[in-house]
Amino acid sequence: MSKFLPRLILTGLFTLGSAISLNSMAGDTLQRVVDFKVLTVGMSGNQPPMTMANRDGGLMGFDVDLAKALAEAMKVKLEIVAMPFGELMNALEQNKVDMVLSGLAITPERSEQVSFVGPYMMSGKSILTKNSVLAKIQASKEFNHKELKLLALNKSTSAAFVDAVAPDAQLTEISSYDEGVAMIIDGKADALVADMPVCVLSVLRFPEAGLTTLERPLTLEPIGIAVSKDDPQFFNLVDNYLKAYEKTGILNQLRKKWFEDSSWIAEMP
Repeated sequence: MSKFLPRLILTGLFTLGSAISLNSMAGDTLQRVVDFKVLTVGMSGNQPPMTMANRDGGLMGFDVDLAKALAEAMKVKLEIVAMPFGELMNALEQNKVDMVLSGLAITPERSEQVSFVGPYMMSGKSILTKNSVLAKIQASKEFNHKELKLLALNKSTSAAFVDAVAPDAQLTEISSYDEGVAMIIDGKADALVADMPVCVLSVLRFPEAGLTTLERPLTLEPIGIAVSKDDPQFFNLVDNYLKAYEKTGILNQLRKKWFEDSSWIAEMP
């Protein structure tokens, strides 16, 4: 991690913090954060490089750093609640977490359930495979073959993508990317459909496994932070912080750290 990144984050936080009051017209989520001095963030913990376990058993990643920055800006303790990706939206609706920060694509269907702050980055669908023919596909319709065994994260936009473009393929929904990557390496499936950063990272992590991915993503998806639709004050607070991070270059520094510098891979188990 760049030595000046923590100082850059702190500078942006102090500047922004002086302009925003947590106690101003607090809704349910914001009031809970204010009263308990804790920001509870839901994430899967297994979506590298967004969120993943390190050798010490803790979590690291782009979303982890962003969650830390938000909690510090609010001057509260950060509590990360790791759970399967498919359970995150329900946890938010049941007030078990204050926000979901886990590489979550903004979609019309999800926007009916929650409000999205952002996007704070763009992503897109790609595949991880050992099949040289699949690695050269250029259109999603080329997936639609009944003999193909495809994997996707449970309740993810990747699973919905496969359902829409390849209804004839055999889709298995998995609980974690680690599970899916292992199945591809072991030859138990033809391809894992996932966000492009996940596919690129998997190729880097397992250089001897014969893994490959597409040169260009098949889709383009905005990634945002999910918060309750019932607390516009909390939405406004998080939105202000995110806009400040973009303007001050903090988000760009995080992108460089997690998407351009691969040195952190050594910290993974």
